[in-house]
Amino acid sequence: MNNRIAIFPGTFDPITIGHYDIIIRSLNLFDKIIIAIGNNSEKNNMFSIKKRKEWIKKTFFQFPKIEIELFKGLTIFFCKKKKAQFILRGIRNQLDFEFEKNIYYANKELYKNSFIETIFIFSSYDKSHISSCMVRDIIKNGGNYTIFVPKYVRINKKFF
Repeated sequence: MNNRIAIFPGTFDPITIGHYDIIIRSLNLFDKIIIAIGNNSEKNNMFSIKKRKEWIKKTFFQFPKIEIELFKGLTIFFCKKKKAQFILRGIRNQLDFEFEKNIYYANKELYKNSFIETIFIFSSYDKSHISSCMVRDIIKNGGNYTIFVPKYVRINKKFF
């Protein structure tokens, strides 16, 4: 039997407790989850990819089924490279659903004969308002961001 490998792609700038929740709740669905840290050309990242990977490694160090990797390009190509059968995506609201649905259809067009399937997991109700964008805004404005991120995400105040 093939291992059930899922790719959970994102910029994770920074990783939030919403991301954490989706990953933890998905562990029993897959044999391996690869958290794939990418750079979105449409986003101006606040944190280096090295720092984001460090935070994610520290957050998930006790979970042997989770790997962390960097990637460039289209997620679907990364899935093929890693022999992953699934793309894992979190859905917070209707806007996320519409966006992710379009990516799903584009991926199906790119790989018509592919067995890569997208799995959508709805965010927990109490975390559905959390986004990396919101956390970055809180950080920029000196608010308490720590309630929205895993405990290993700590920003040096000299950063600003």
